[in-house]
Amino acid sequence: MNELLLDQLAIRQLVENWVVWRDAGHWDRFRTVWFDDGRMMATWTQGTADEFIDMSKKGWANGVSILHFLGGHSADINGTRAISQTKMTISQRALVHDVQVDVVCTGRFYDFLEKRDGRWGFVLRQPIYEKDRMDPVDPSQTVKLDPELLNAFPVGYRHLAYLQSQIGYPVKKDMPGLTGPQVDKLYADGAEWLAGNPLTR
Repeated sequence: MNELLLDQLAIRQLVENWVVWRDAGHWDRFRTVWFDDGRMMATWTQGTADEFIDMSKKGWANGVSILHFLGGHSADINGTRAISQTKMTISQRALVHDVQVDVVCTGRFYDFLEKRDGRWGFVLRQPIYEKDRMDPVDPSQTVKLDPELLNAFPVGYRHLAYLQSQIGYPVKKDMPGLTGPQVDKLYADGAEWLAGNPLTR
C-alpha cells in the first residue's frame, strides 16, 4: 500500500477508536487518541482533551448517557496534517420535564489532525450539528417543551441543547450547523490548517 492510503486508514481507525473507547468508558485508551495540546469542542463543554475526559468521567459516574454512531468518512491530507470529516449521530437519553426522552442529533465530526513522530492524533475536534429530534422513550407519553427555550438554540441542535440545559449543562449557542457563518469559518480554518498555518480557533 502507498503512504497516502496507509495514512487514510490510520485516520479512519483513529476516528473509530475515539467513539468506541469514549462510549465504553475506556478512558486510558481514549486518552491515547489525543495529543497533549488536543482540544474538544462540544455543546456541553469546551476545553483541553484532559478537561473533556474529566468531564466525561464525571458525567459517566452521574449516569449521563451520550452515545455516538459513525457513518461516511473523508480525509484531506497534506503531508503531516489532515482535516477529517465523518458523518455521525449523537444519541443522548435523559429526563426532560419528568419524561424520559431520547435525542438523536445528526451531523459531522470535523477534525484537525496531525502526524507527529509517525502517529496521527487529534489536535481539535469540532462537531458540526445538522439536525436533531426528541422522542419519548415510552411512545405513550408526551413531553411539552418550552418554545422560548427551544428557539433560543440553533436549529441544528436545539433539542439536544434543550435536554442538556435541563440536566444542568451550560450549552454553547454558536456551534456550526449545516450552513451559516460559523461553518463557513470552520471550513476556512480547515483550509488554513492544511496549508500549514497555525490553528487560530
